[in-house]
Amino acid sequence: MQAATSRRLINLVSIVTLIASVAVSIYWLQQGVFQNPQALQSYLGASGWMGAVFFVLIQIIQVVIPIIPGGISTAAGVLIFGPVWGFVYNYVGIVVGSLINFLLARRYGQAFILHVVSPKTYQKYTHWLDHQQKFDWFFGLAILAPVAPDDILCLIAGLTKMSFKKFTWIILLAKPATILTYSLALVYGSQWLSQLF
Repeated sequence: MQAATSRRLINLVSIVTLIASVAVSIYWLQQGVFQNPQALQSYLGASGWMGAVFFVLIQIIQVVIPIIPGGISTAAGVLIFGPVWGFVYNYVGIVVGSLINFLLARRYGQAFILHVVSPKTYQKYTHWLDHQQKFDWFFGLAILAPVAPDDILCLIAGLTKMSFKKFTWIILLAKPATILTYSLALVYGSQWLSQLF
């Protein structure tokens, strides 16, 4: 499968998933599910350790194959499992997914990345490849920022000379702030929206 074709397929699945997520979110708002984490947990069938394992796998997949909007799944984790365990499961899934992205890019190179992102997006960040020290600083700050394209940057990092150990430490130390910001913003944002409807 050519890069352009696979990218189109991923983009199509992403759009369909986003539309479905918005539709389900509106339905849940009307049902009051966002106001009751227990109702959401019951609705999704997430129970016990199997629910946690399933959720972590979803988070890993959405990082490696961006077919599920990451923000929605991050908020869902907090709503389903509560602020503490939701954060833990989000953290584990996103960290593992990020490490996989790095290793896939390092193993398969530019060809793999172009199956996931467009050439235009790829070119936007490749100028960092010539300046390793600057990229390391940029990468660390970007992972710390909640609005950065983390998944793409993890792929680009796999093409640099950054060691896997250094990459892992940056992800482990910087990801908690981003996940916490997303979780709080989306959970409280959804509660605010539920009051409007």
